[in-house]
Amino acid sequence: MEIIDISLVLDKNLAAWPGDTEFDYELTWKRSAGATVNVGALRLSTHFGTHVDAPFHFLDDGAKLDELPLATFLGKALVVHVRGAHTISRRDLARDFAGPTRLLIRTDAWTDHRRFPETISVLDLDVPDWLGSQGVVLLGVDLPSVDPLDSKDLPIHHALARNQITILESLNLKDVEEGVYDLVAAPLKVGGGDAGPARALLIR
Repeated sequence: MEIIDISLVLDKNLAAWPGDTEFDYELTWKRSAGATVNVGALRLSTHFGTHVDAPFHFLDDGAKLDELPLATFLGKALVVHVRGAHTISRRDLARDFAGPTRLLIRTDAWTDHRRFPETISVLDLDVPDWLGSQGVVLLGVDLPSVDPLDSKDLPIHHALARNQITILESLNLKDVEEGVYDLVAAPLKVGGGDAGPARALLIR
């Protein structure tokens, strides 16, 4: 069995969304200072690093993170390469969805995670409805968003939600080959959360 960690490391070297909460981790109790144990305190945006977007992120009446079905985050996933594509079309993604119902897209459009990207690859507007017709329940990308970075109305987010497709963002798919894997990517159980970090793993 091969386990591939496709999560980004949460530390100060990872770029946050501009203007969002910066990552911070510190030891508030230290054995070196006389404490019996080391205890850390963590501060970060719910959208920092590899994370799941809940519909509540962009819909006031949308499902919150702790309300999403866990089965969405466990099961067969298809990794597809669309490296170099500015816009991702149905043709780019045309594969056999007879088994996997989770799609992970490797674009390589964000490879230096120390710097937030200026532009990213985005889906054509008709792709979410097509994915819904294929039975896809989760879409993962190696990007900080599924919409253009300057988008205000987030059409892809809304279209995916309309098709009951959960969003998994900021994956690390470097060196991951195309193919079918088992995915484990449950987010933290943040009560009422708009999003939350996930430890995403591929198993083959």
